[in-house]
Parts: sequence; C-alpha cells; structure tokens
Amino acid sequence: MRARGVLVTAGILIMGYAVAGAAADPDVAPAGVLSFLAGVLLVHDLIWMPAVLAVGAAITRLVAPRRRPVVIAATISAAAITVVALPLVLGFGRPADNPSALPSPYGRNLVLVLLAVVAVALLRRRGPAGRKNSERPGEEVREAGDE
Repeated sequence: MRARGVLVTAGILIMGYAVAGAAADPDVAPAGVLSFLAGVLLVHDLIWMPAVLAVGAAITRLVAPRRRPVVIAATISAAAITVVALPLVLGFGRPADNPSALPSPYGRNLVLVLLAVVAVALLRRRGPAGRKNSERPGEEVREAGDE
C-alpha cells in the first residue's frame, strides 16, 4: 500500500506541474483544452469501453479459459495500436504537394506490428498465475492441518 501512496502522490504532483505549465503558457486556449478533454472522455466512455467490454465478453464465450488472458491482452494491444496508427495509415495531414511528409509505408508497418502482436500471443505460454500453489516457486506448500 505504501507504493500506491507514493505513485498517487507522484501522479498528483506531475499533473499539477502540467496544469501550472499550461496555465502559464499564453498560447494555450483553456476552452480548447477543456473541449478536447471532454471529447476524449466521451469517446473513451461511450465508444472505447463498451467496445472493449463487448469484445471481452465475446472472447470469454469463444476462447478456452486457459487462453483467455493472452487473447484479451493481444486483442486490446492490437486495437490500441490500430487506433494510434490509423491517422497515419489513412494519411490525415499529408499535404498533396509535399511527398516527404509522412513518407513511410504506414499500412504495411501497421500490418507487421499487428503480426508481431499475434506472434507473441501465439508463443506466449501461461505464466505462474496458472500454476497450482504447490507448483509456485518460492512458496511453501501447506499440508492439511498446518496452521
């Protein structure tokens, strides 16, 4: 619990520093920042989370319990990577008269990264969380009657 308190305190201090820096910057438009944050909150709560929950429910029904954690982690990772890369893949912000802007083959690279996520998921074996208590290294096994 002590580490949690330290992390919460550090997070509050960092956020305070960011807010103070933004408040002191004359180029920051507070109304624009607040509308952006409200939009992010709405997209997260109305689109992203319901989609994650729906896909998680589908995975729970379709995937064996032993494989679920890896499949869920790979699916969420792939979705997040796709959401971040999609503007580059679609070429948003690419001026027609400047071929050096966004010059990489982002579609191909996205496919390669997603294939890497799938490969890691396929190679991943269930870790210590799937072991019985008697199989966990470093822990003593309690016999019946030991208290």
